[in-house]
Amino acid sequence: MRSQTTGSMSPPATATVPALSGRGLVKRYGTQYALAGVDIDIARGEALAIVGPSGSGKTSLLHVLAGILPSDGGEVSLAGQRIDHLGETKRAELRRTEFGFVFQTGMLVAELSAEENAALPLLLGGQSRGTALTSAREWLARLGLAGKETNRPGELSGGQAQRVAIARALVHRPRVIFADEPTGALDTRTGRDTMDALLTAASDNEAAVVIVTHDAELAHSVPRMVTLRDGRVVS
Repeated sequence: MRSQTTGSMSPPATATVPALSGRGLVKRYGTQYALAGVDIDIARGEALAIVGPSGSGKTSLLHVLAGILPSDGGEVSLAGQRIDHLGETKRAELRRTEFGFVFQTGMLVAELSAEENAALPLLLGGQSRGTALTSAREWLARLGLAGKETNRPGELSGGQAQRVAIARALVHRPRVIFADEPTGALDTRTGRDTMDALLTAASDNEAAVVIVTHDAELAHSVPRMVTLRDGRVVS
């Protein structure tokens, strides 16, 4: 569902208009440049891995593209419409309606069941509890978690918890999913299976995926990879 506020962002992305783009992105912390003029395009349905050494600007780029942090220069556009100039309230709404997030530790609410965690974006968007939980259960089933709907995070394995986080990221059908070290807390096989689940579900939903990772094997399993160094794209 699209909110009334962000619904004005049509037309949707096409083959010629990136799902998400950044132009000349700059981010400073004091006198240090985390981003020093980054240009990047992510197509609709594309999966992209952002890699680079520690301090290269990977997480800063994700945060600026996702509207978590404002940039200090440059432009960010979603489906051809600029979003970098929005205030915090509008950026928060954008993150809830147009973007999905998967973090290293899942960041699930311990007191809620798997289906309640997965339904959170819909519930926060004003959808009825019954409808939201029905959608959440459908996504959990697609991700191999049928029968785990009422389990709380403490009753799930690490891989299962990350799949709940993936369901939460996809349940509202976002344009772009941001994944920050999504397999960092998992063993190799579980991490690979979890990434396969994320990429397959996102592709089926035509959502772009932006992954920040230090895992070379994971990065090379993604169709496209961008390398940052000292806040700039080097390859």
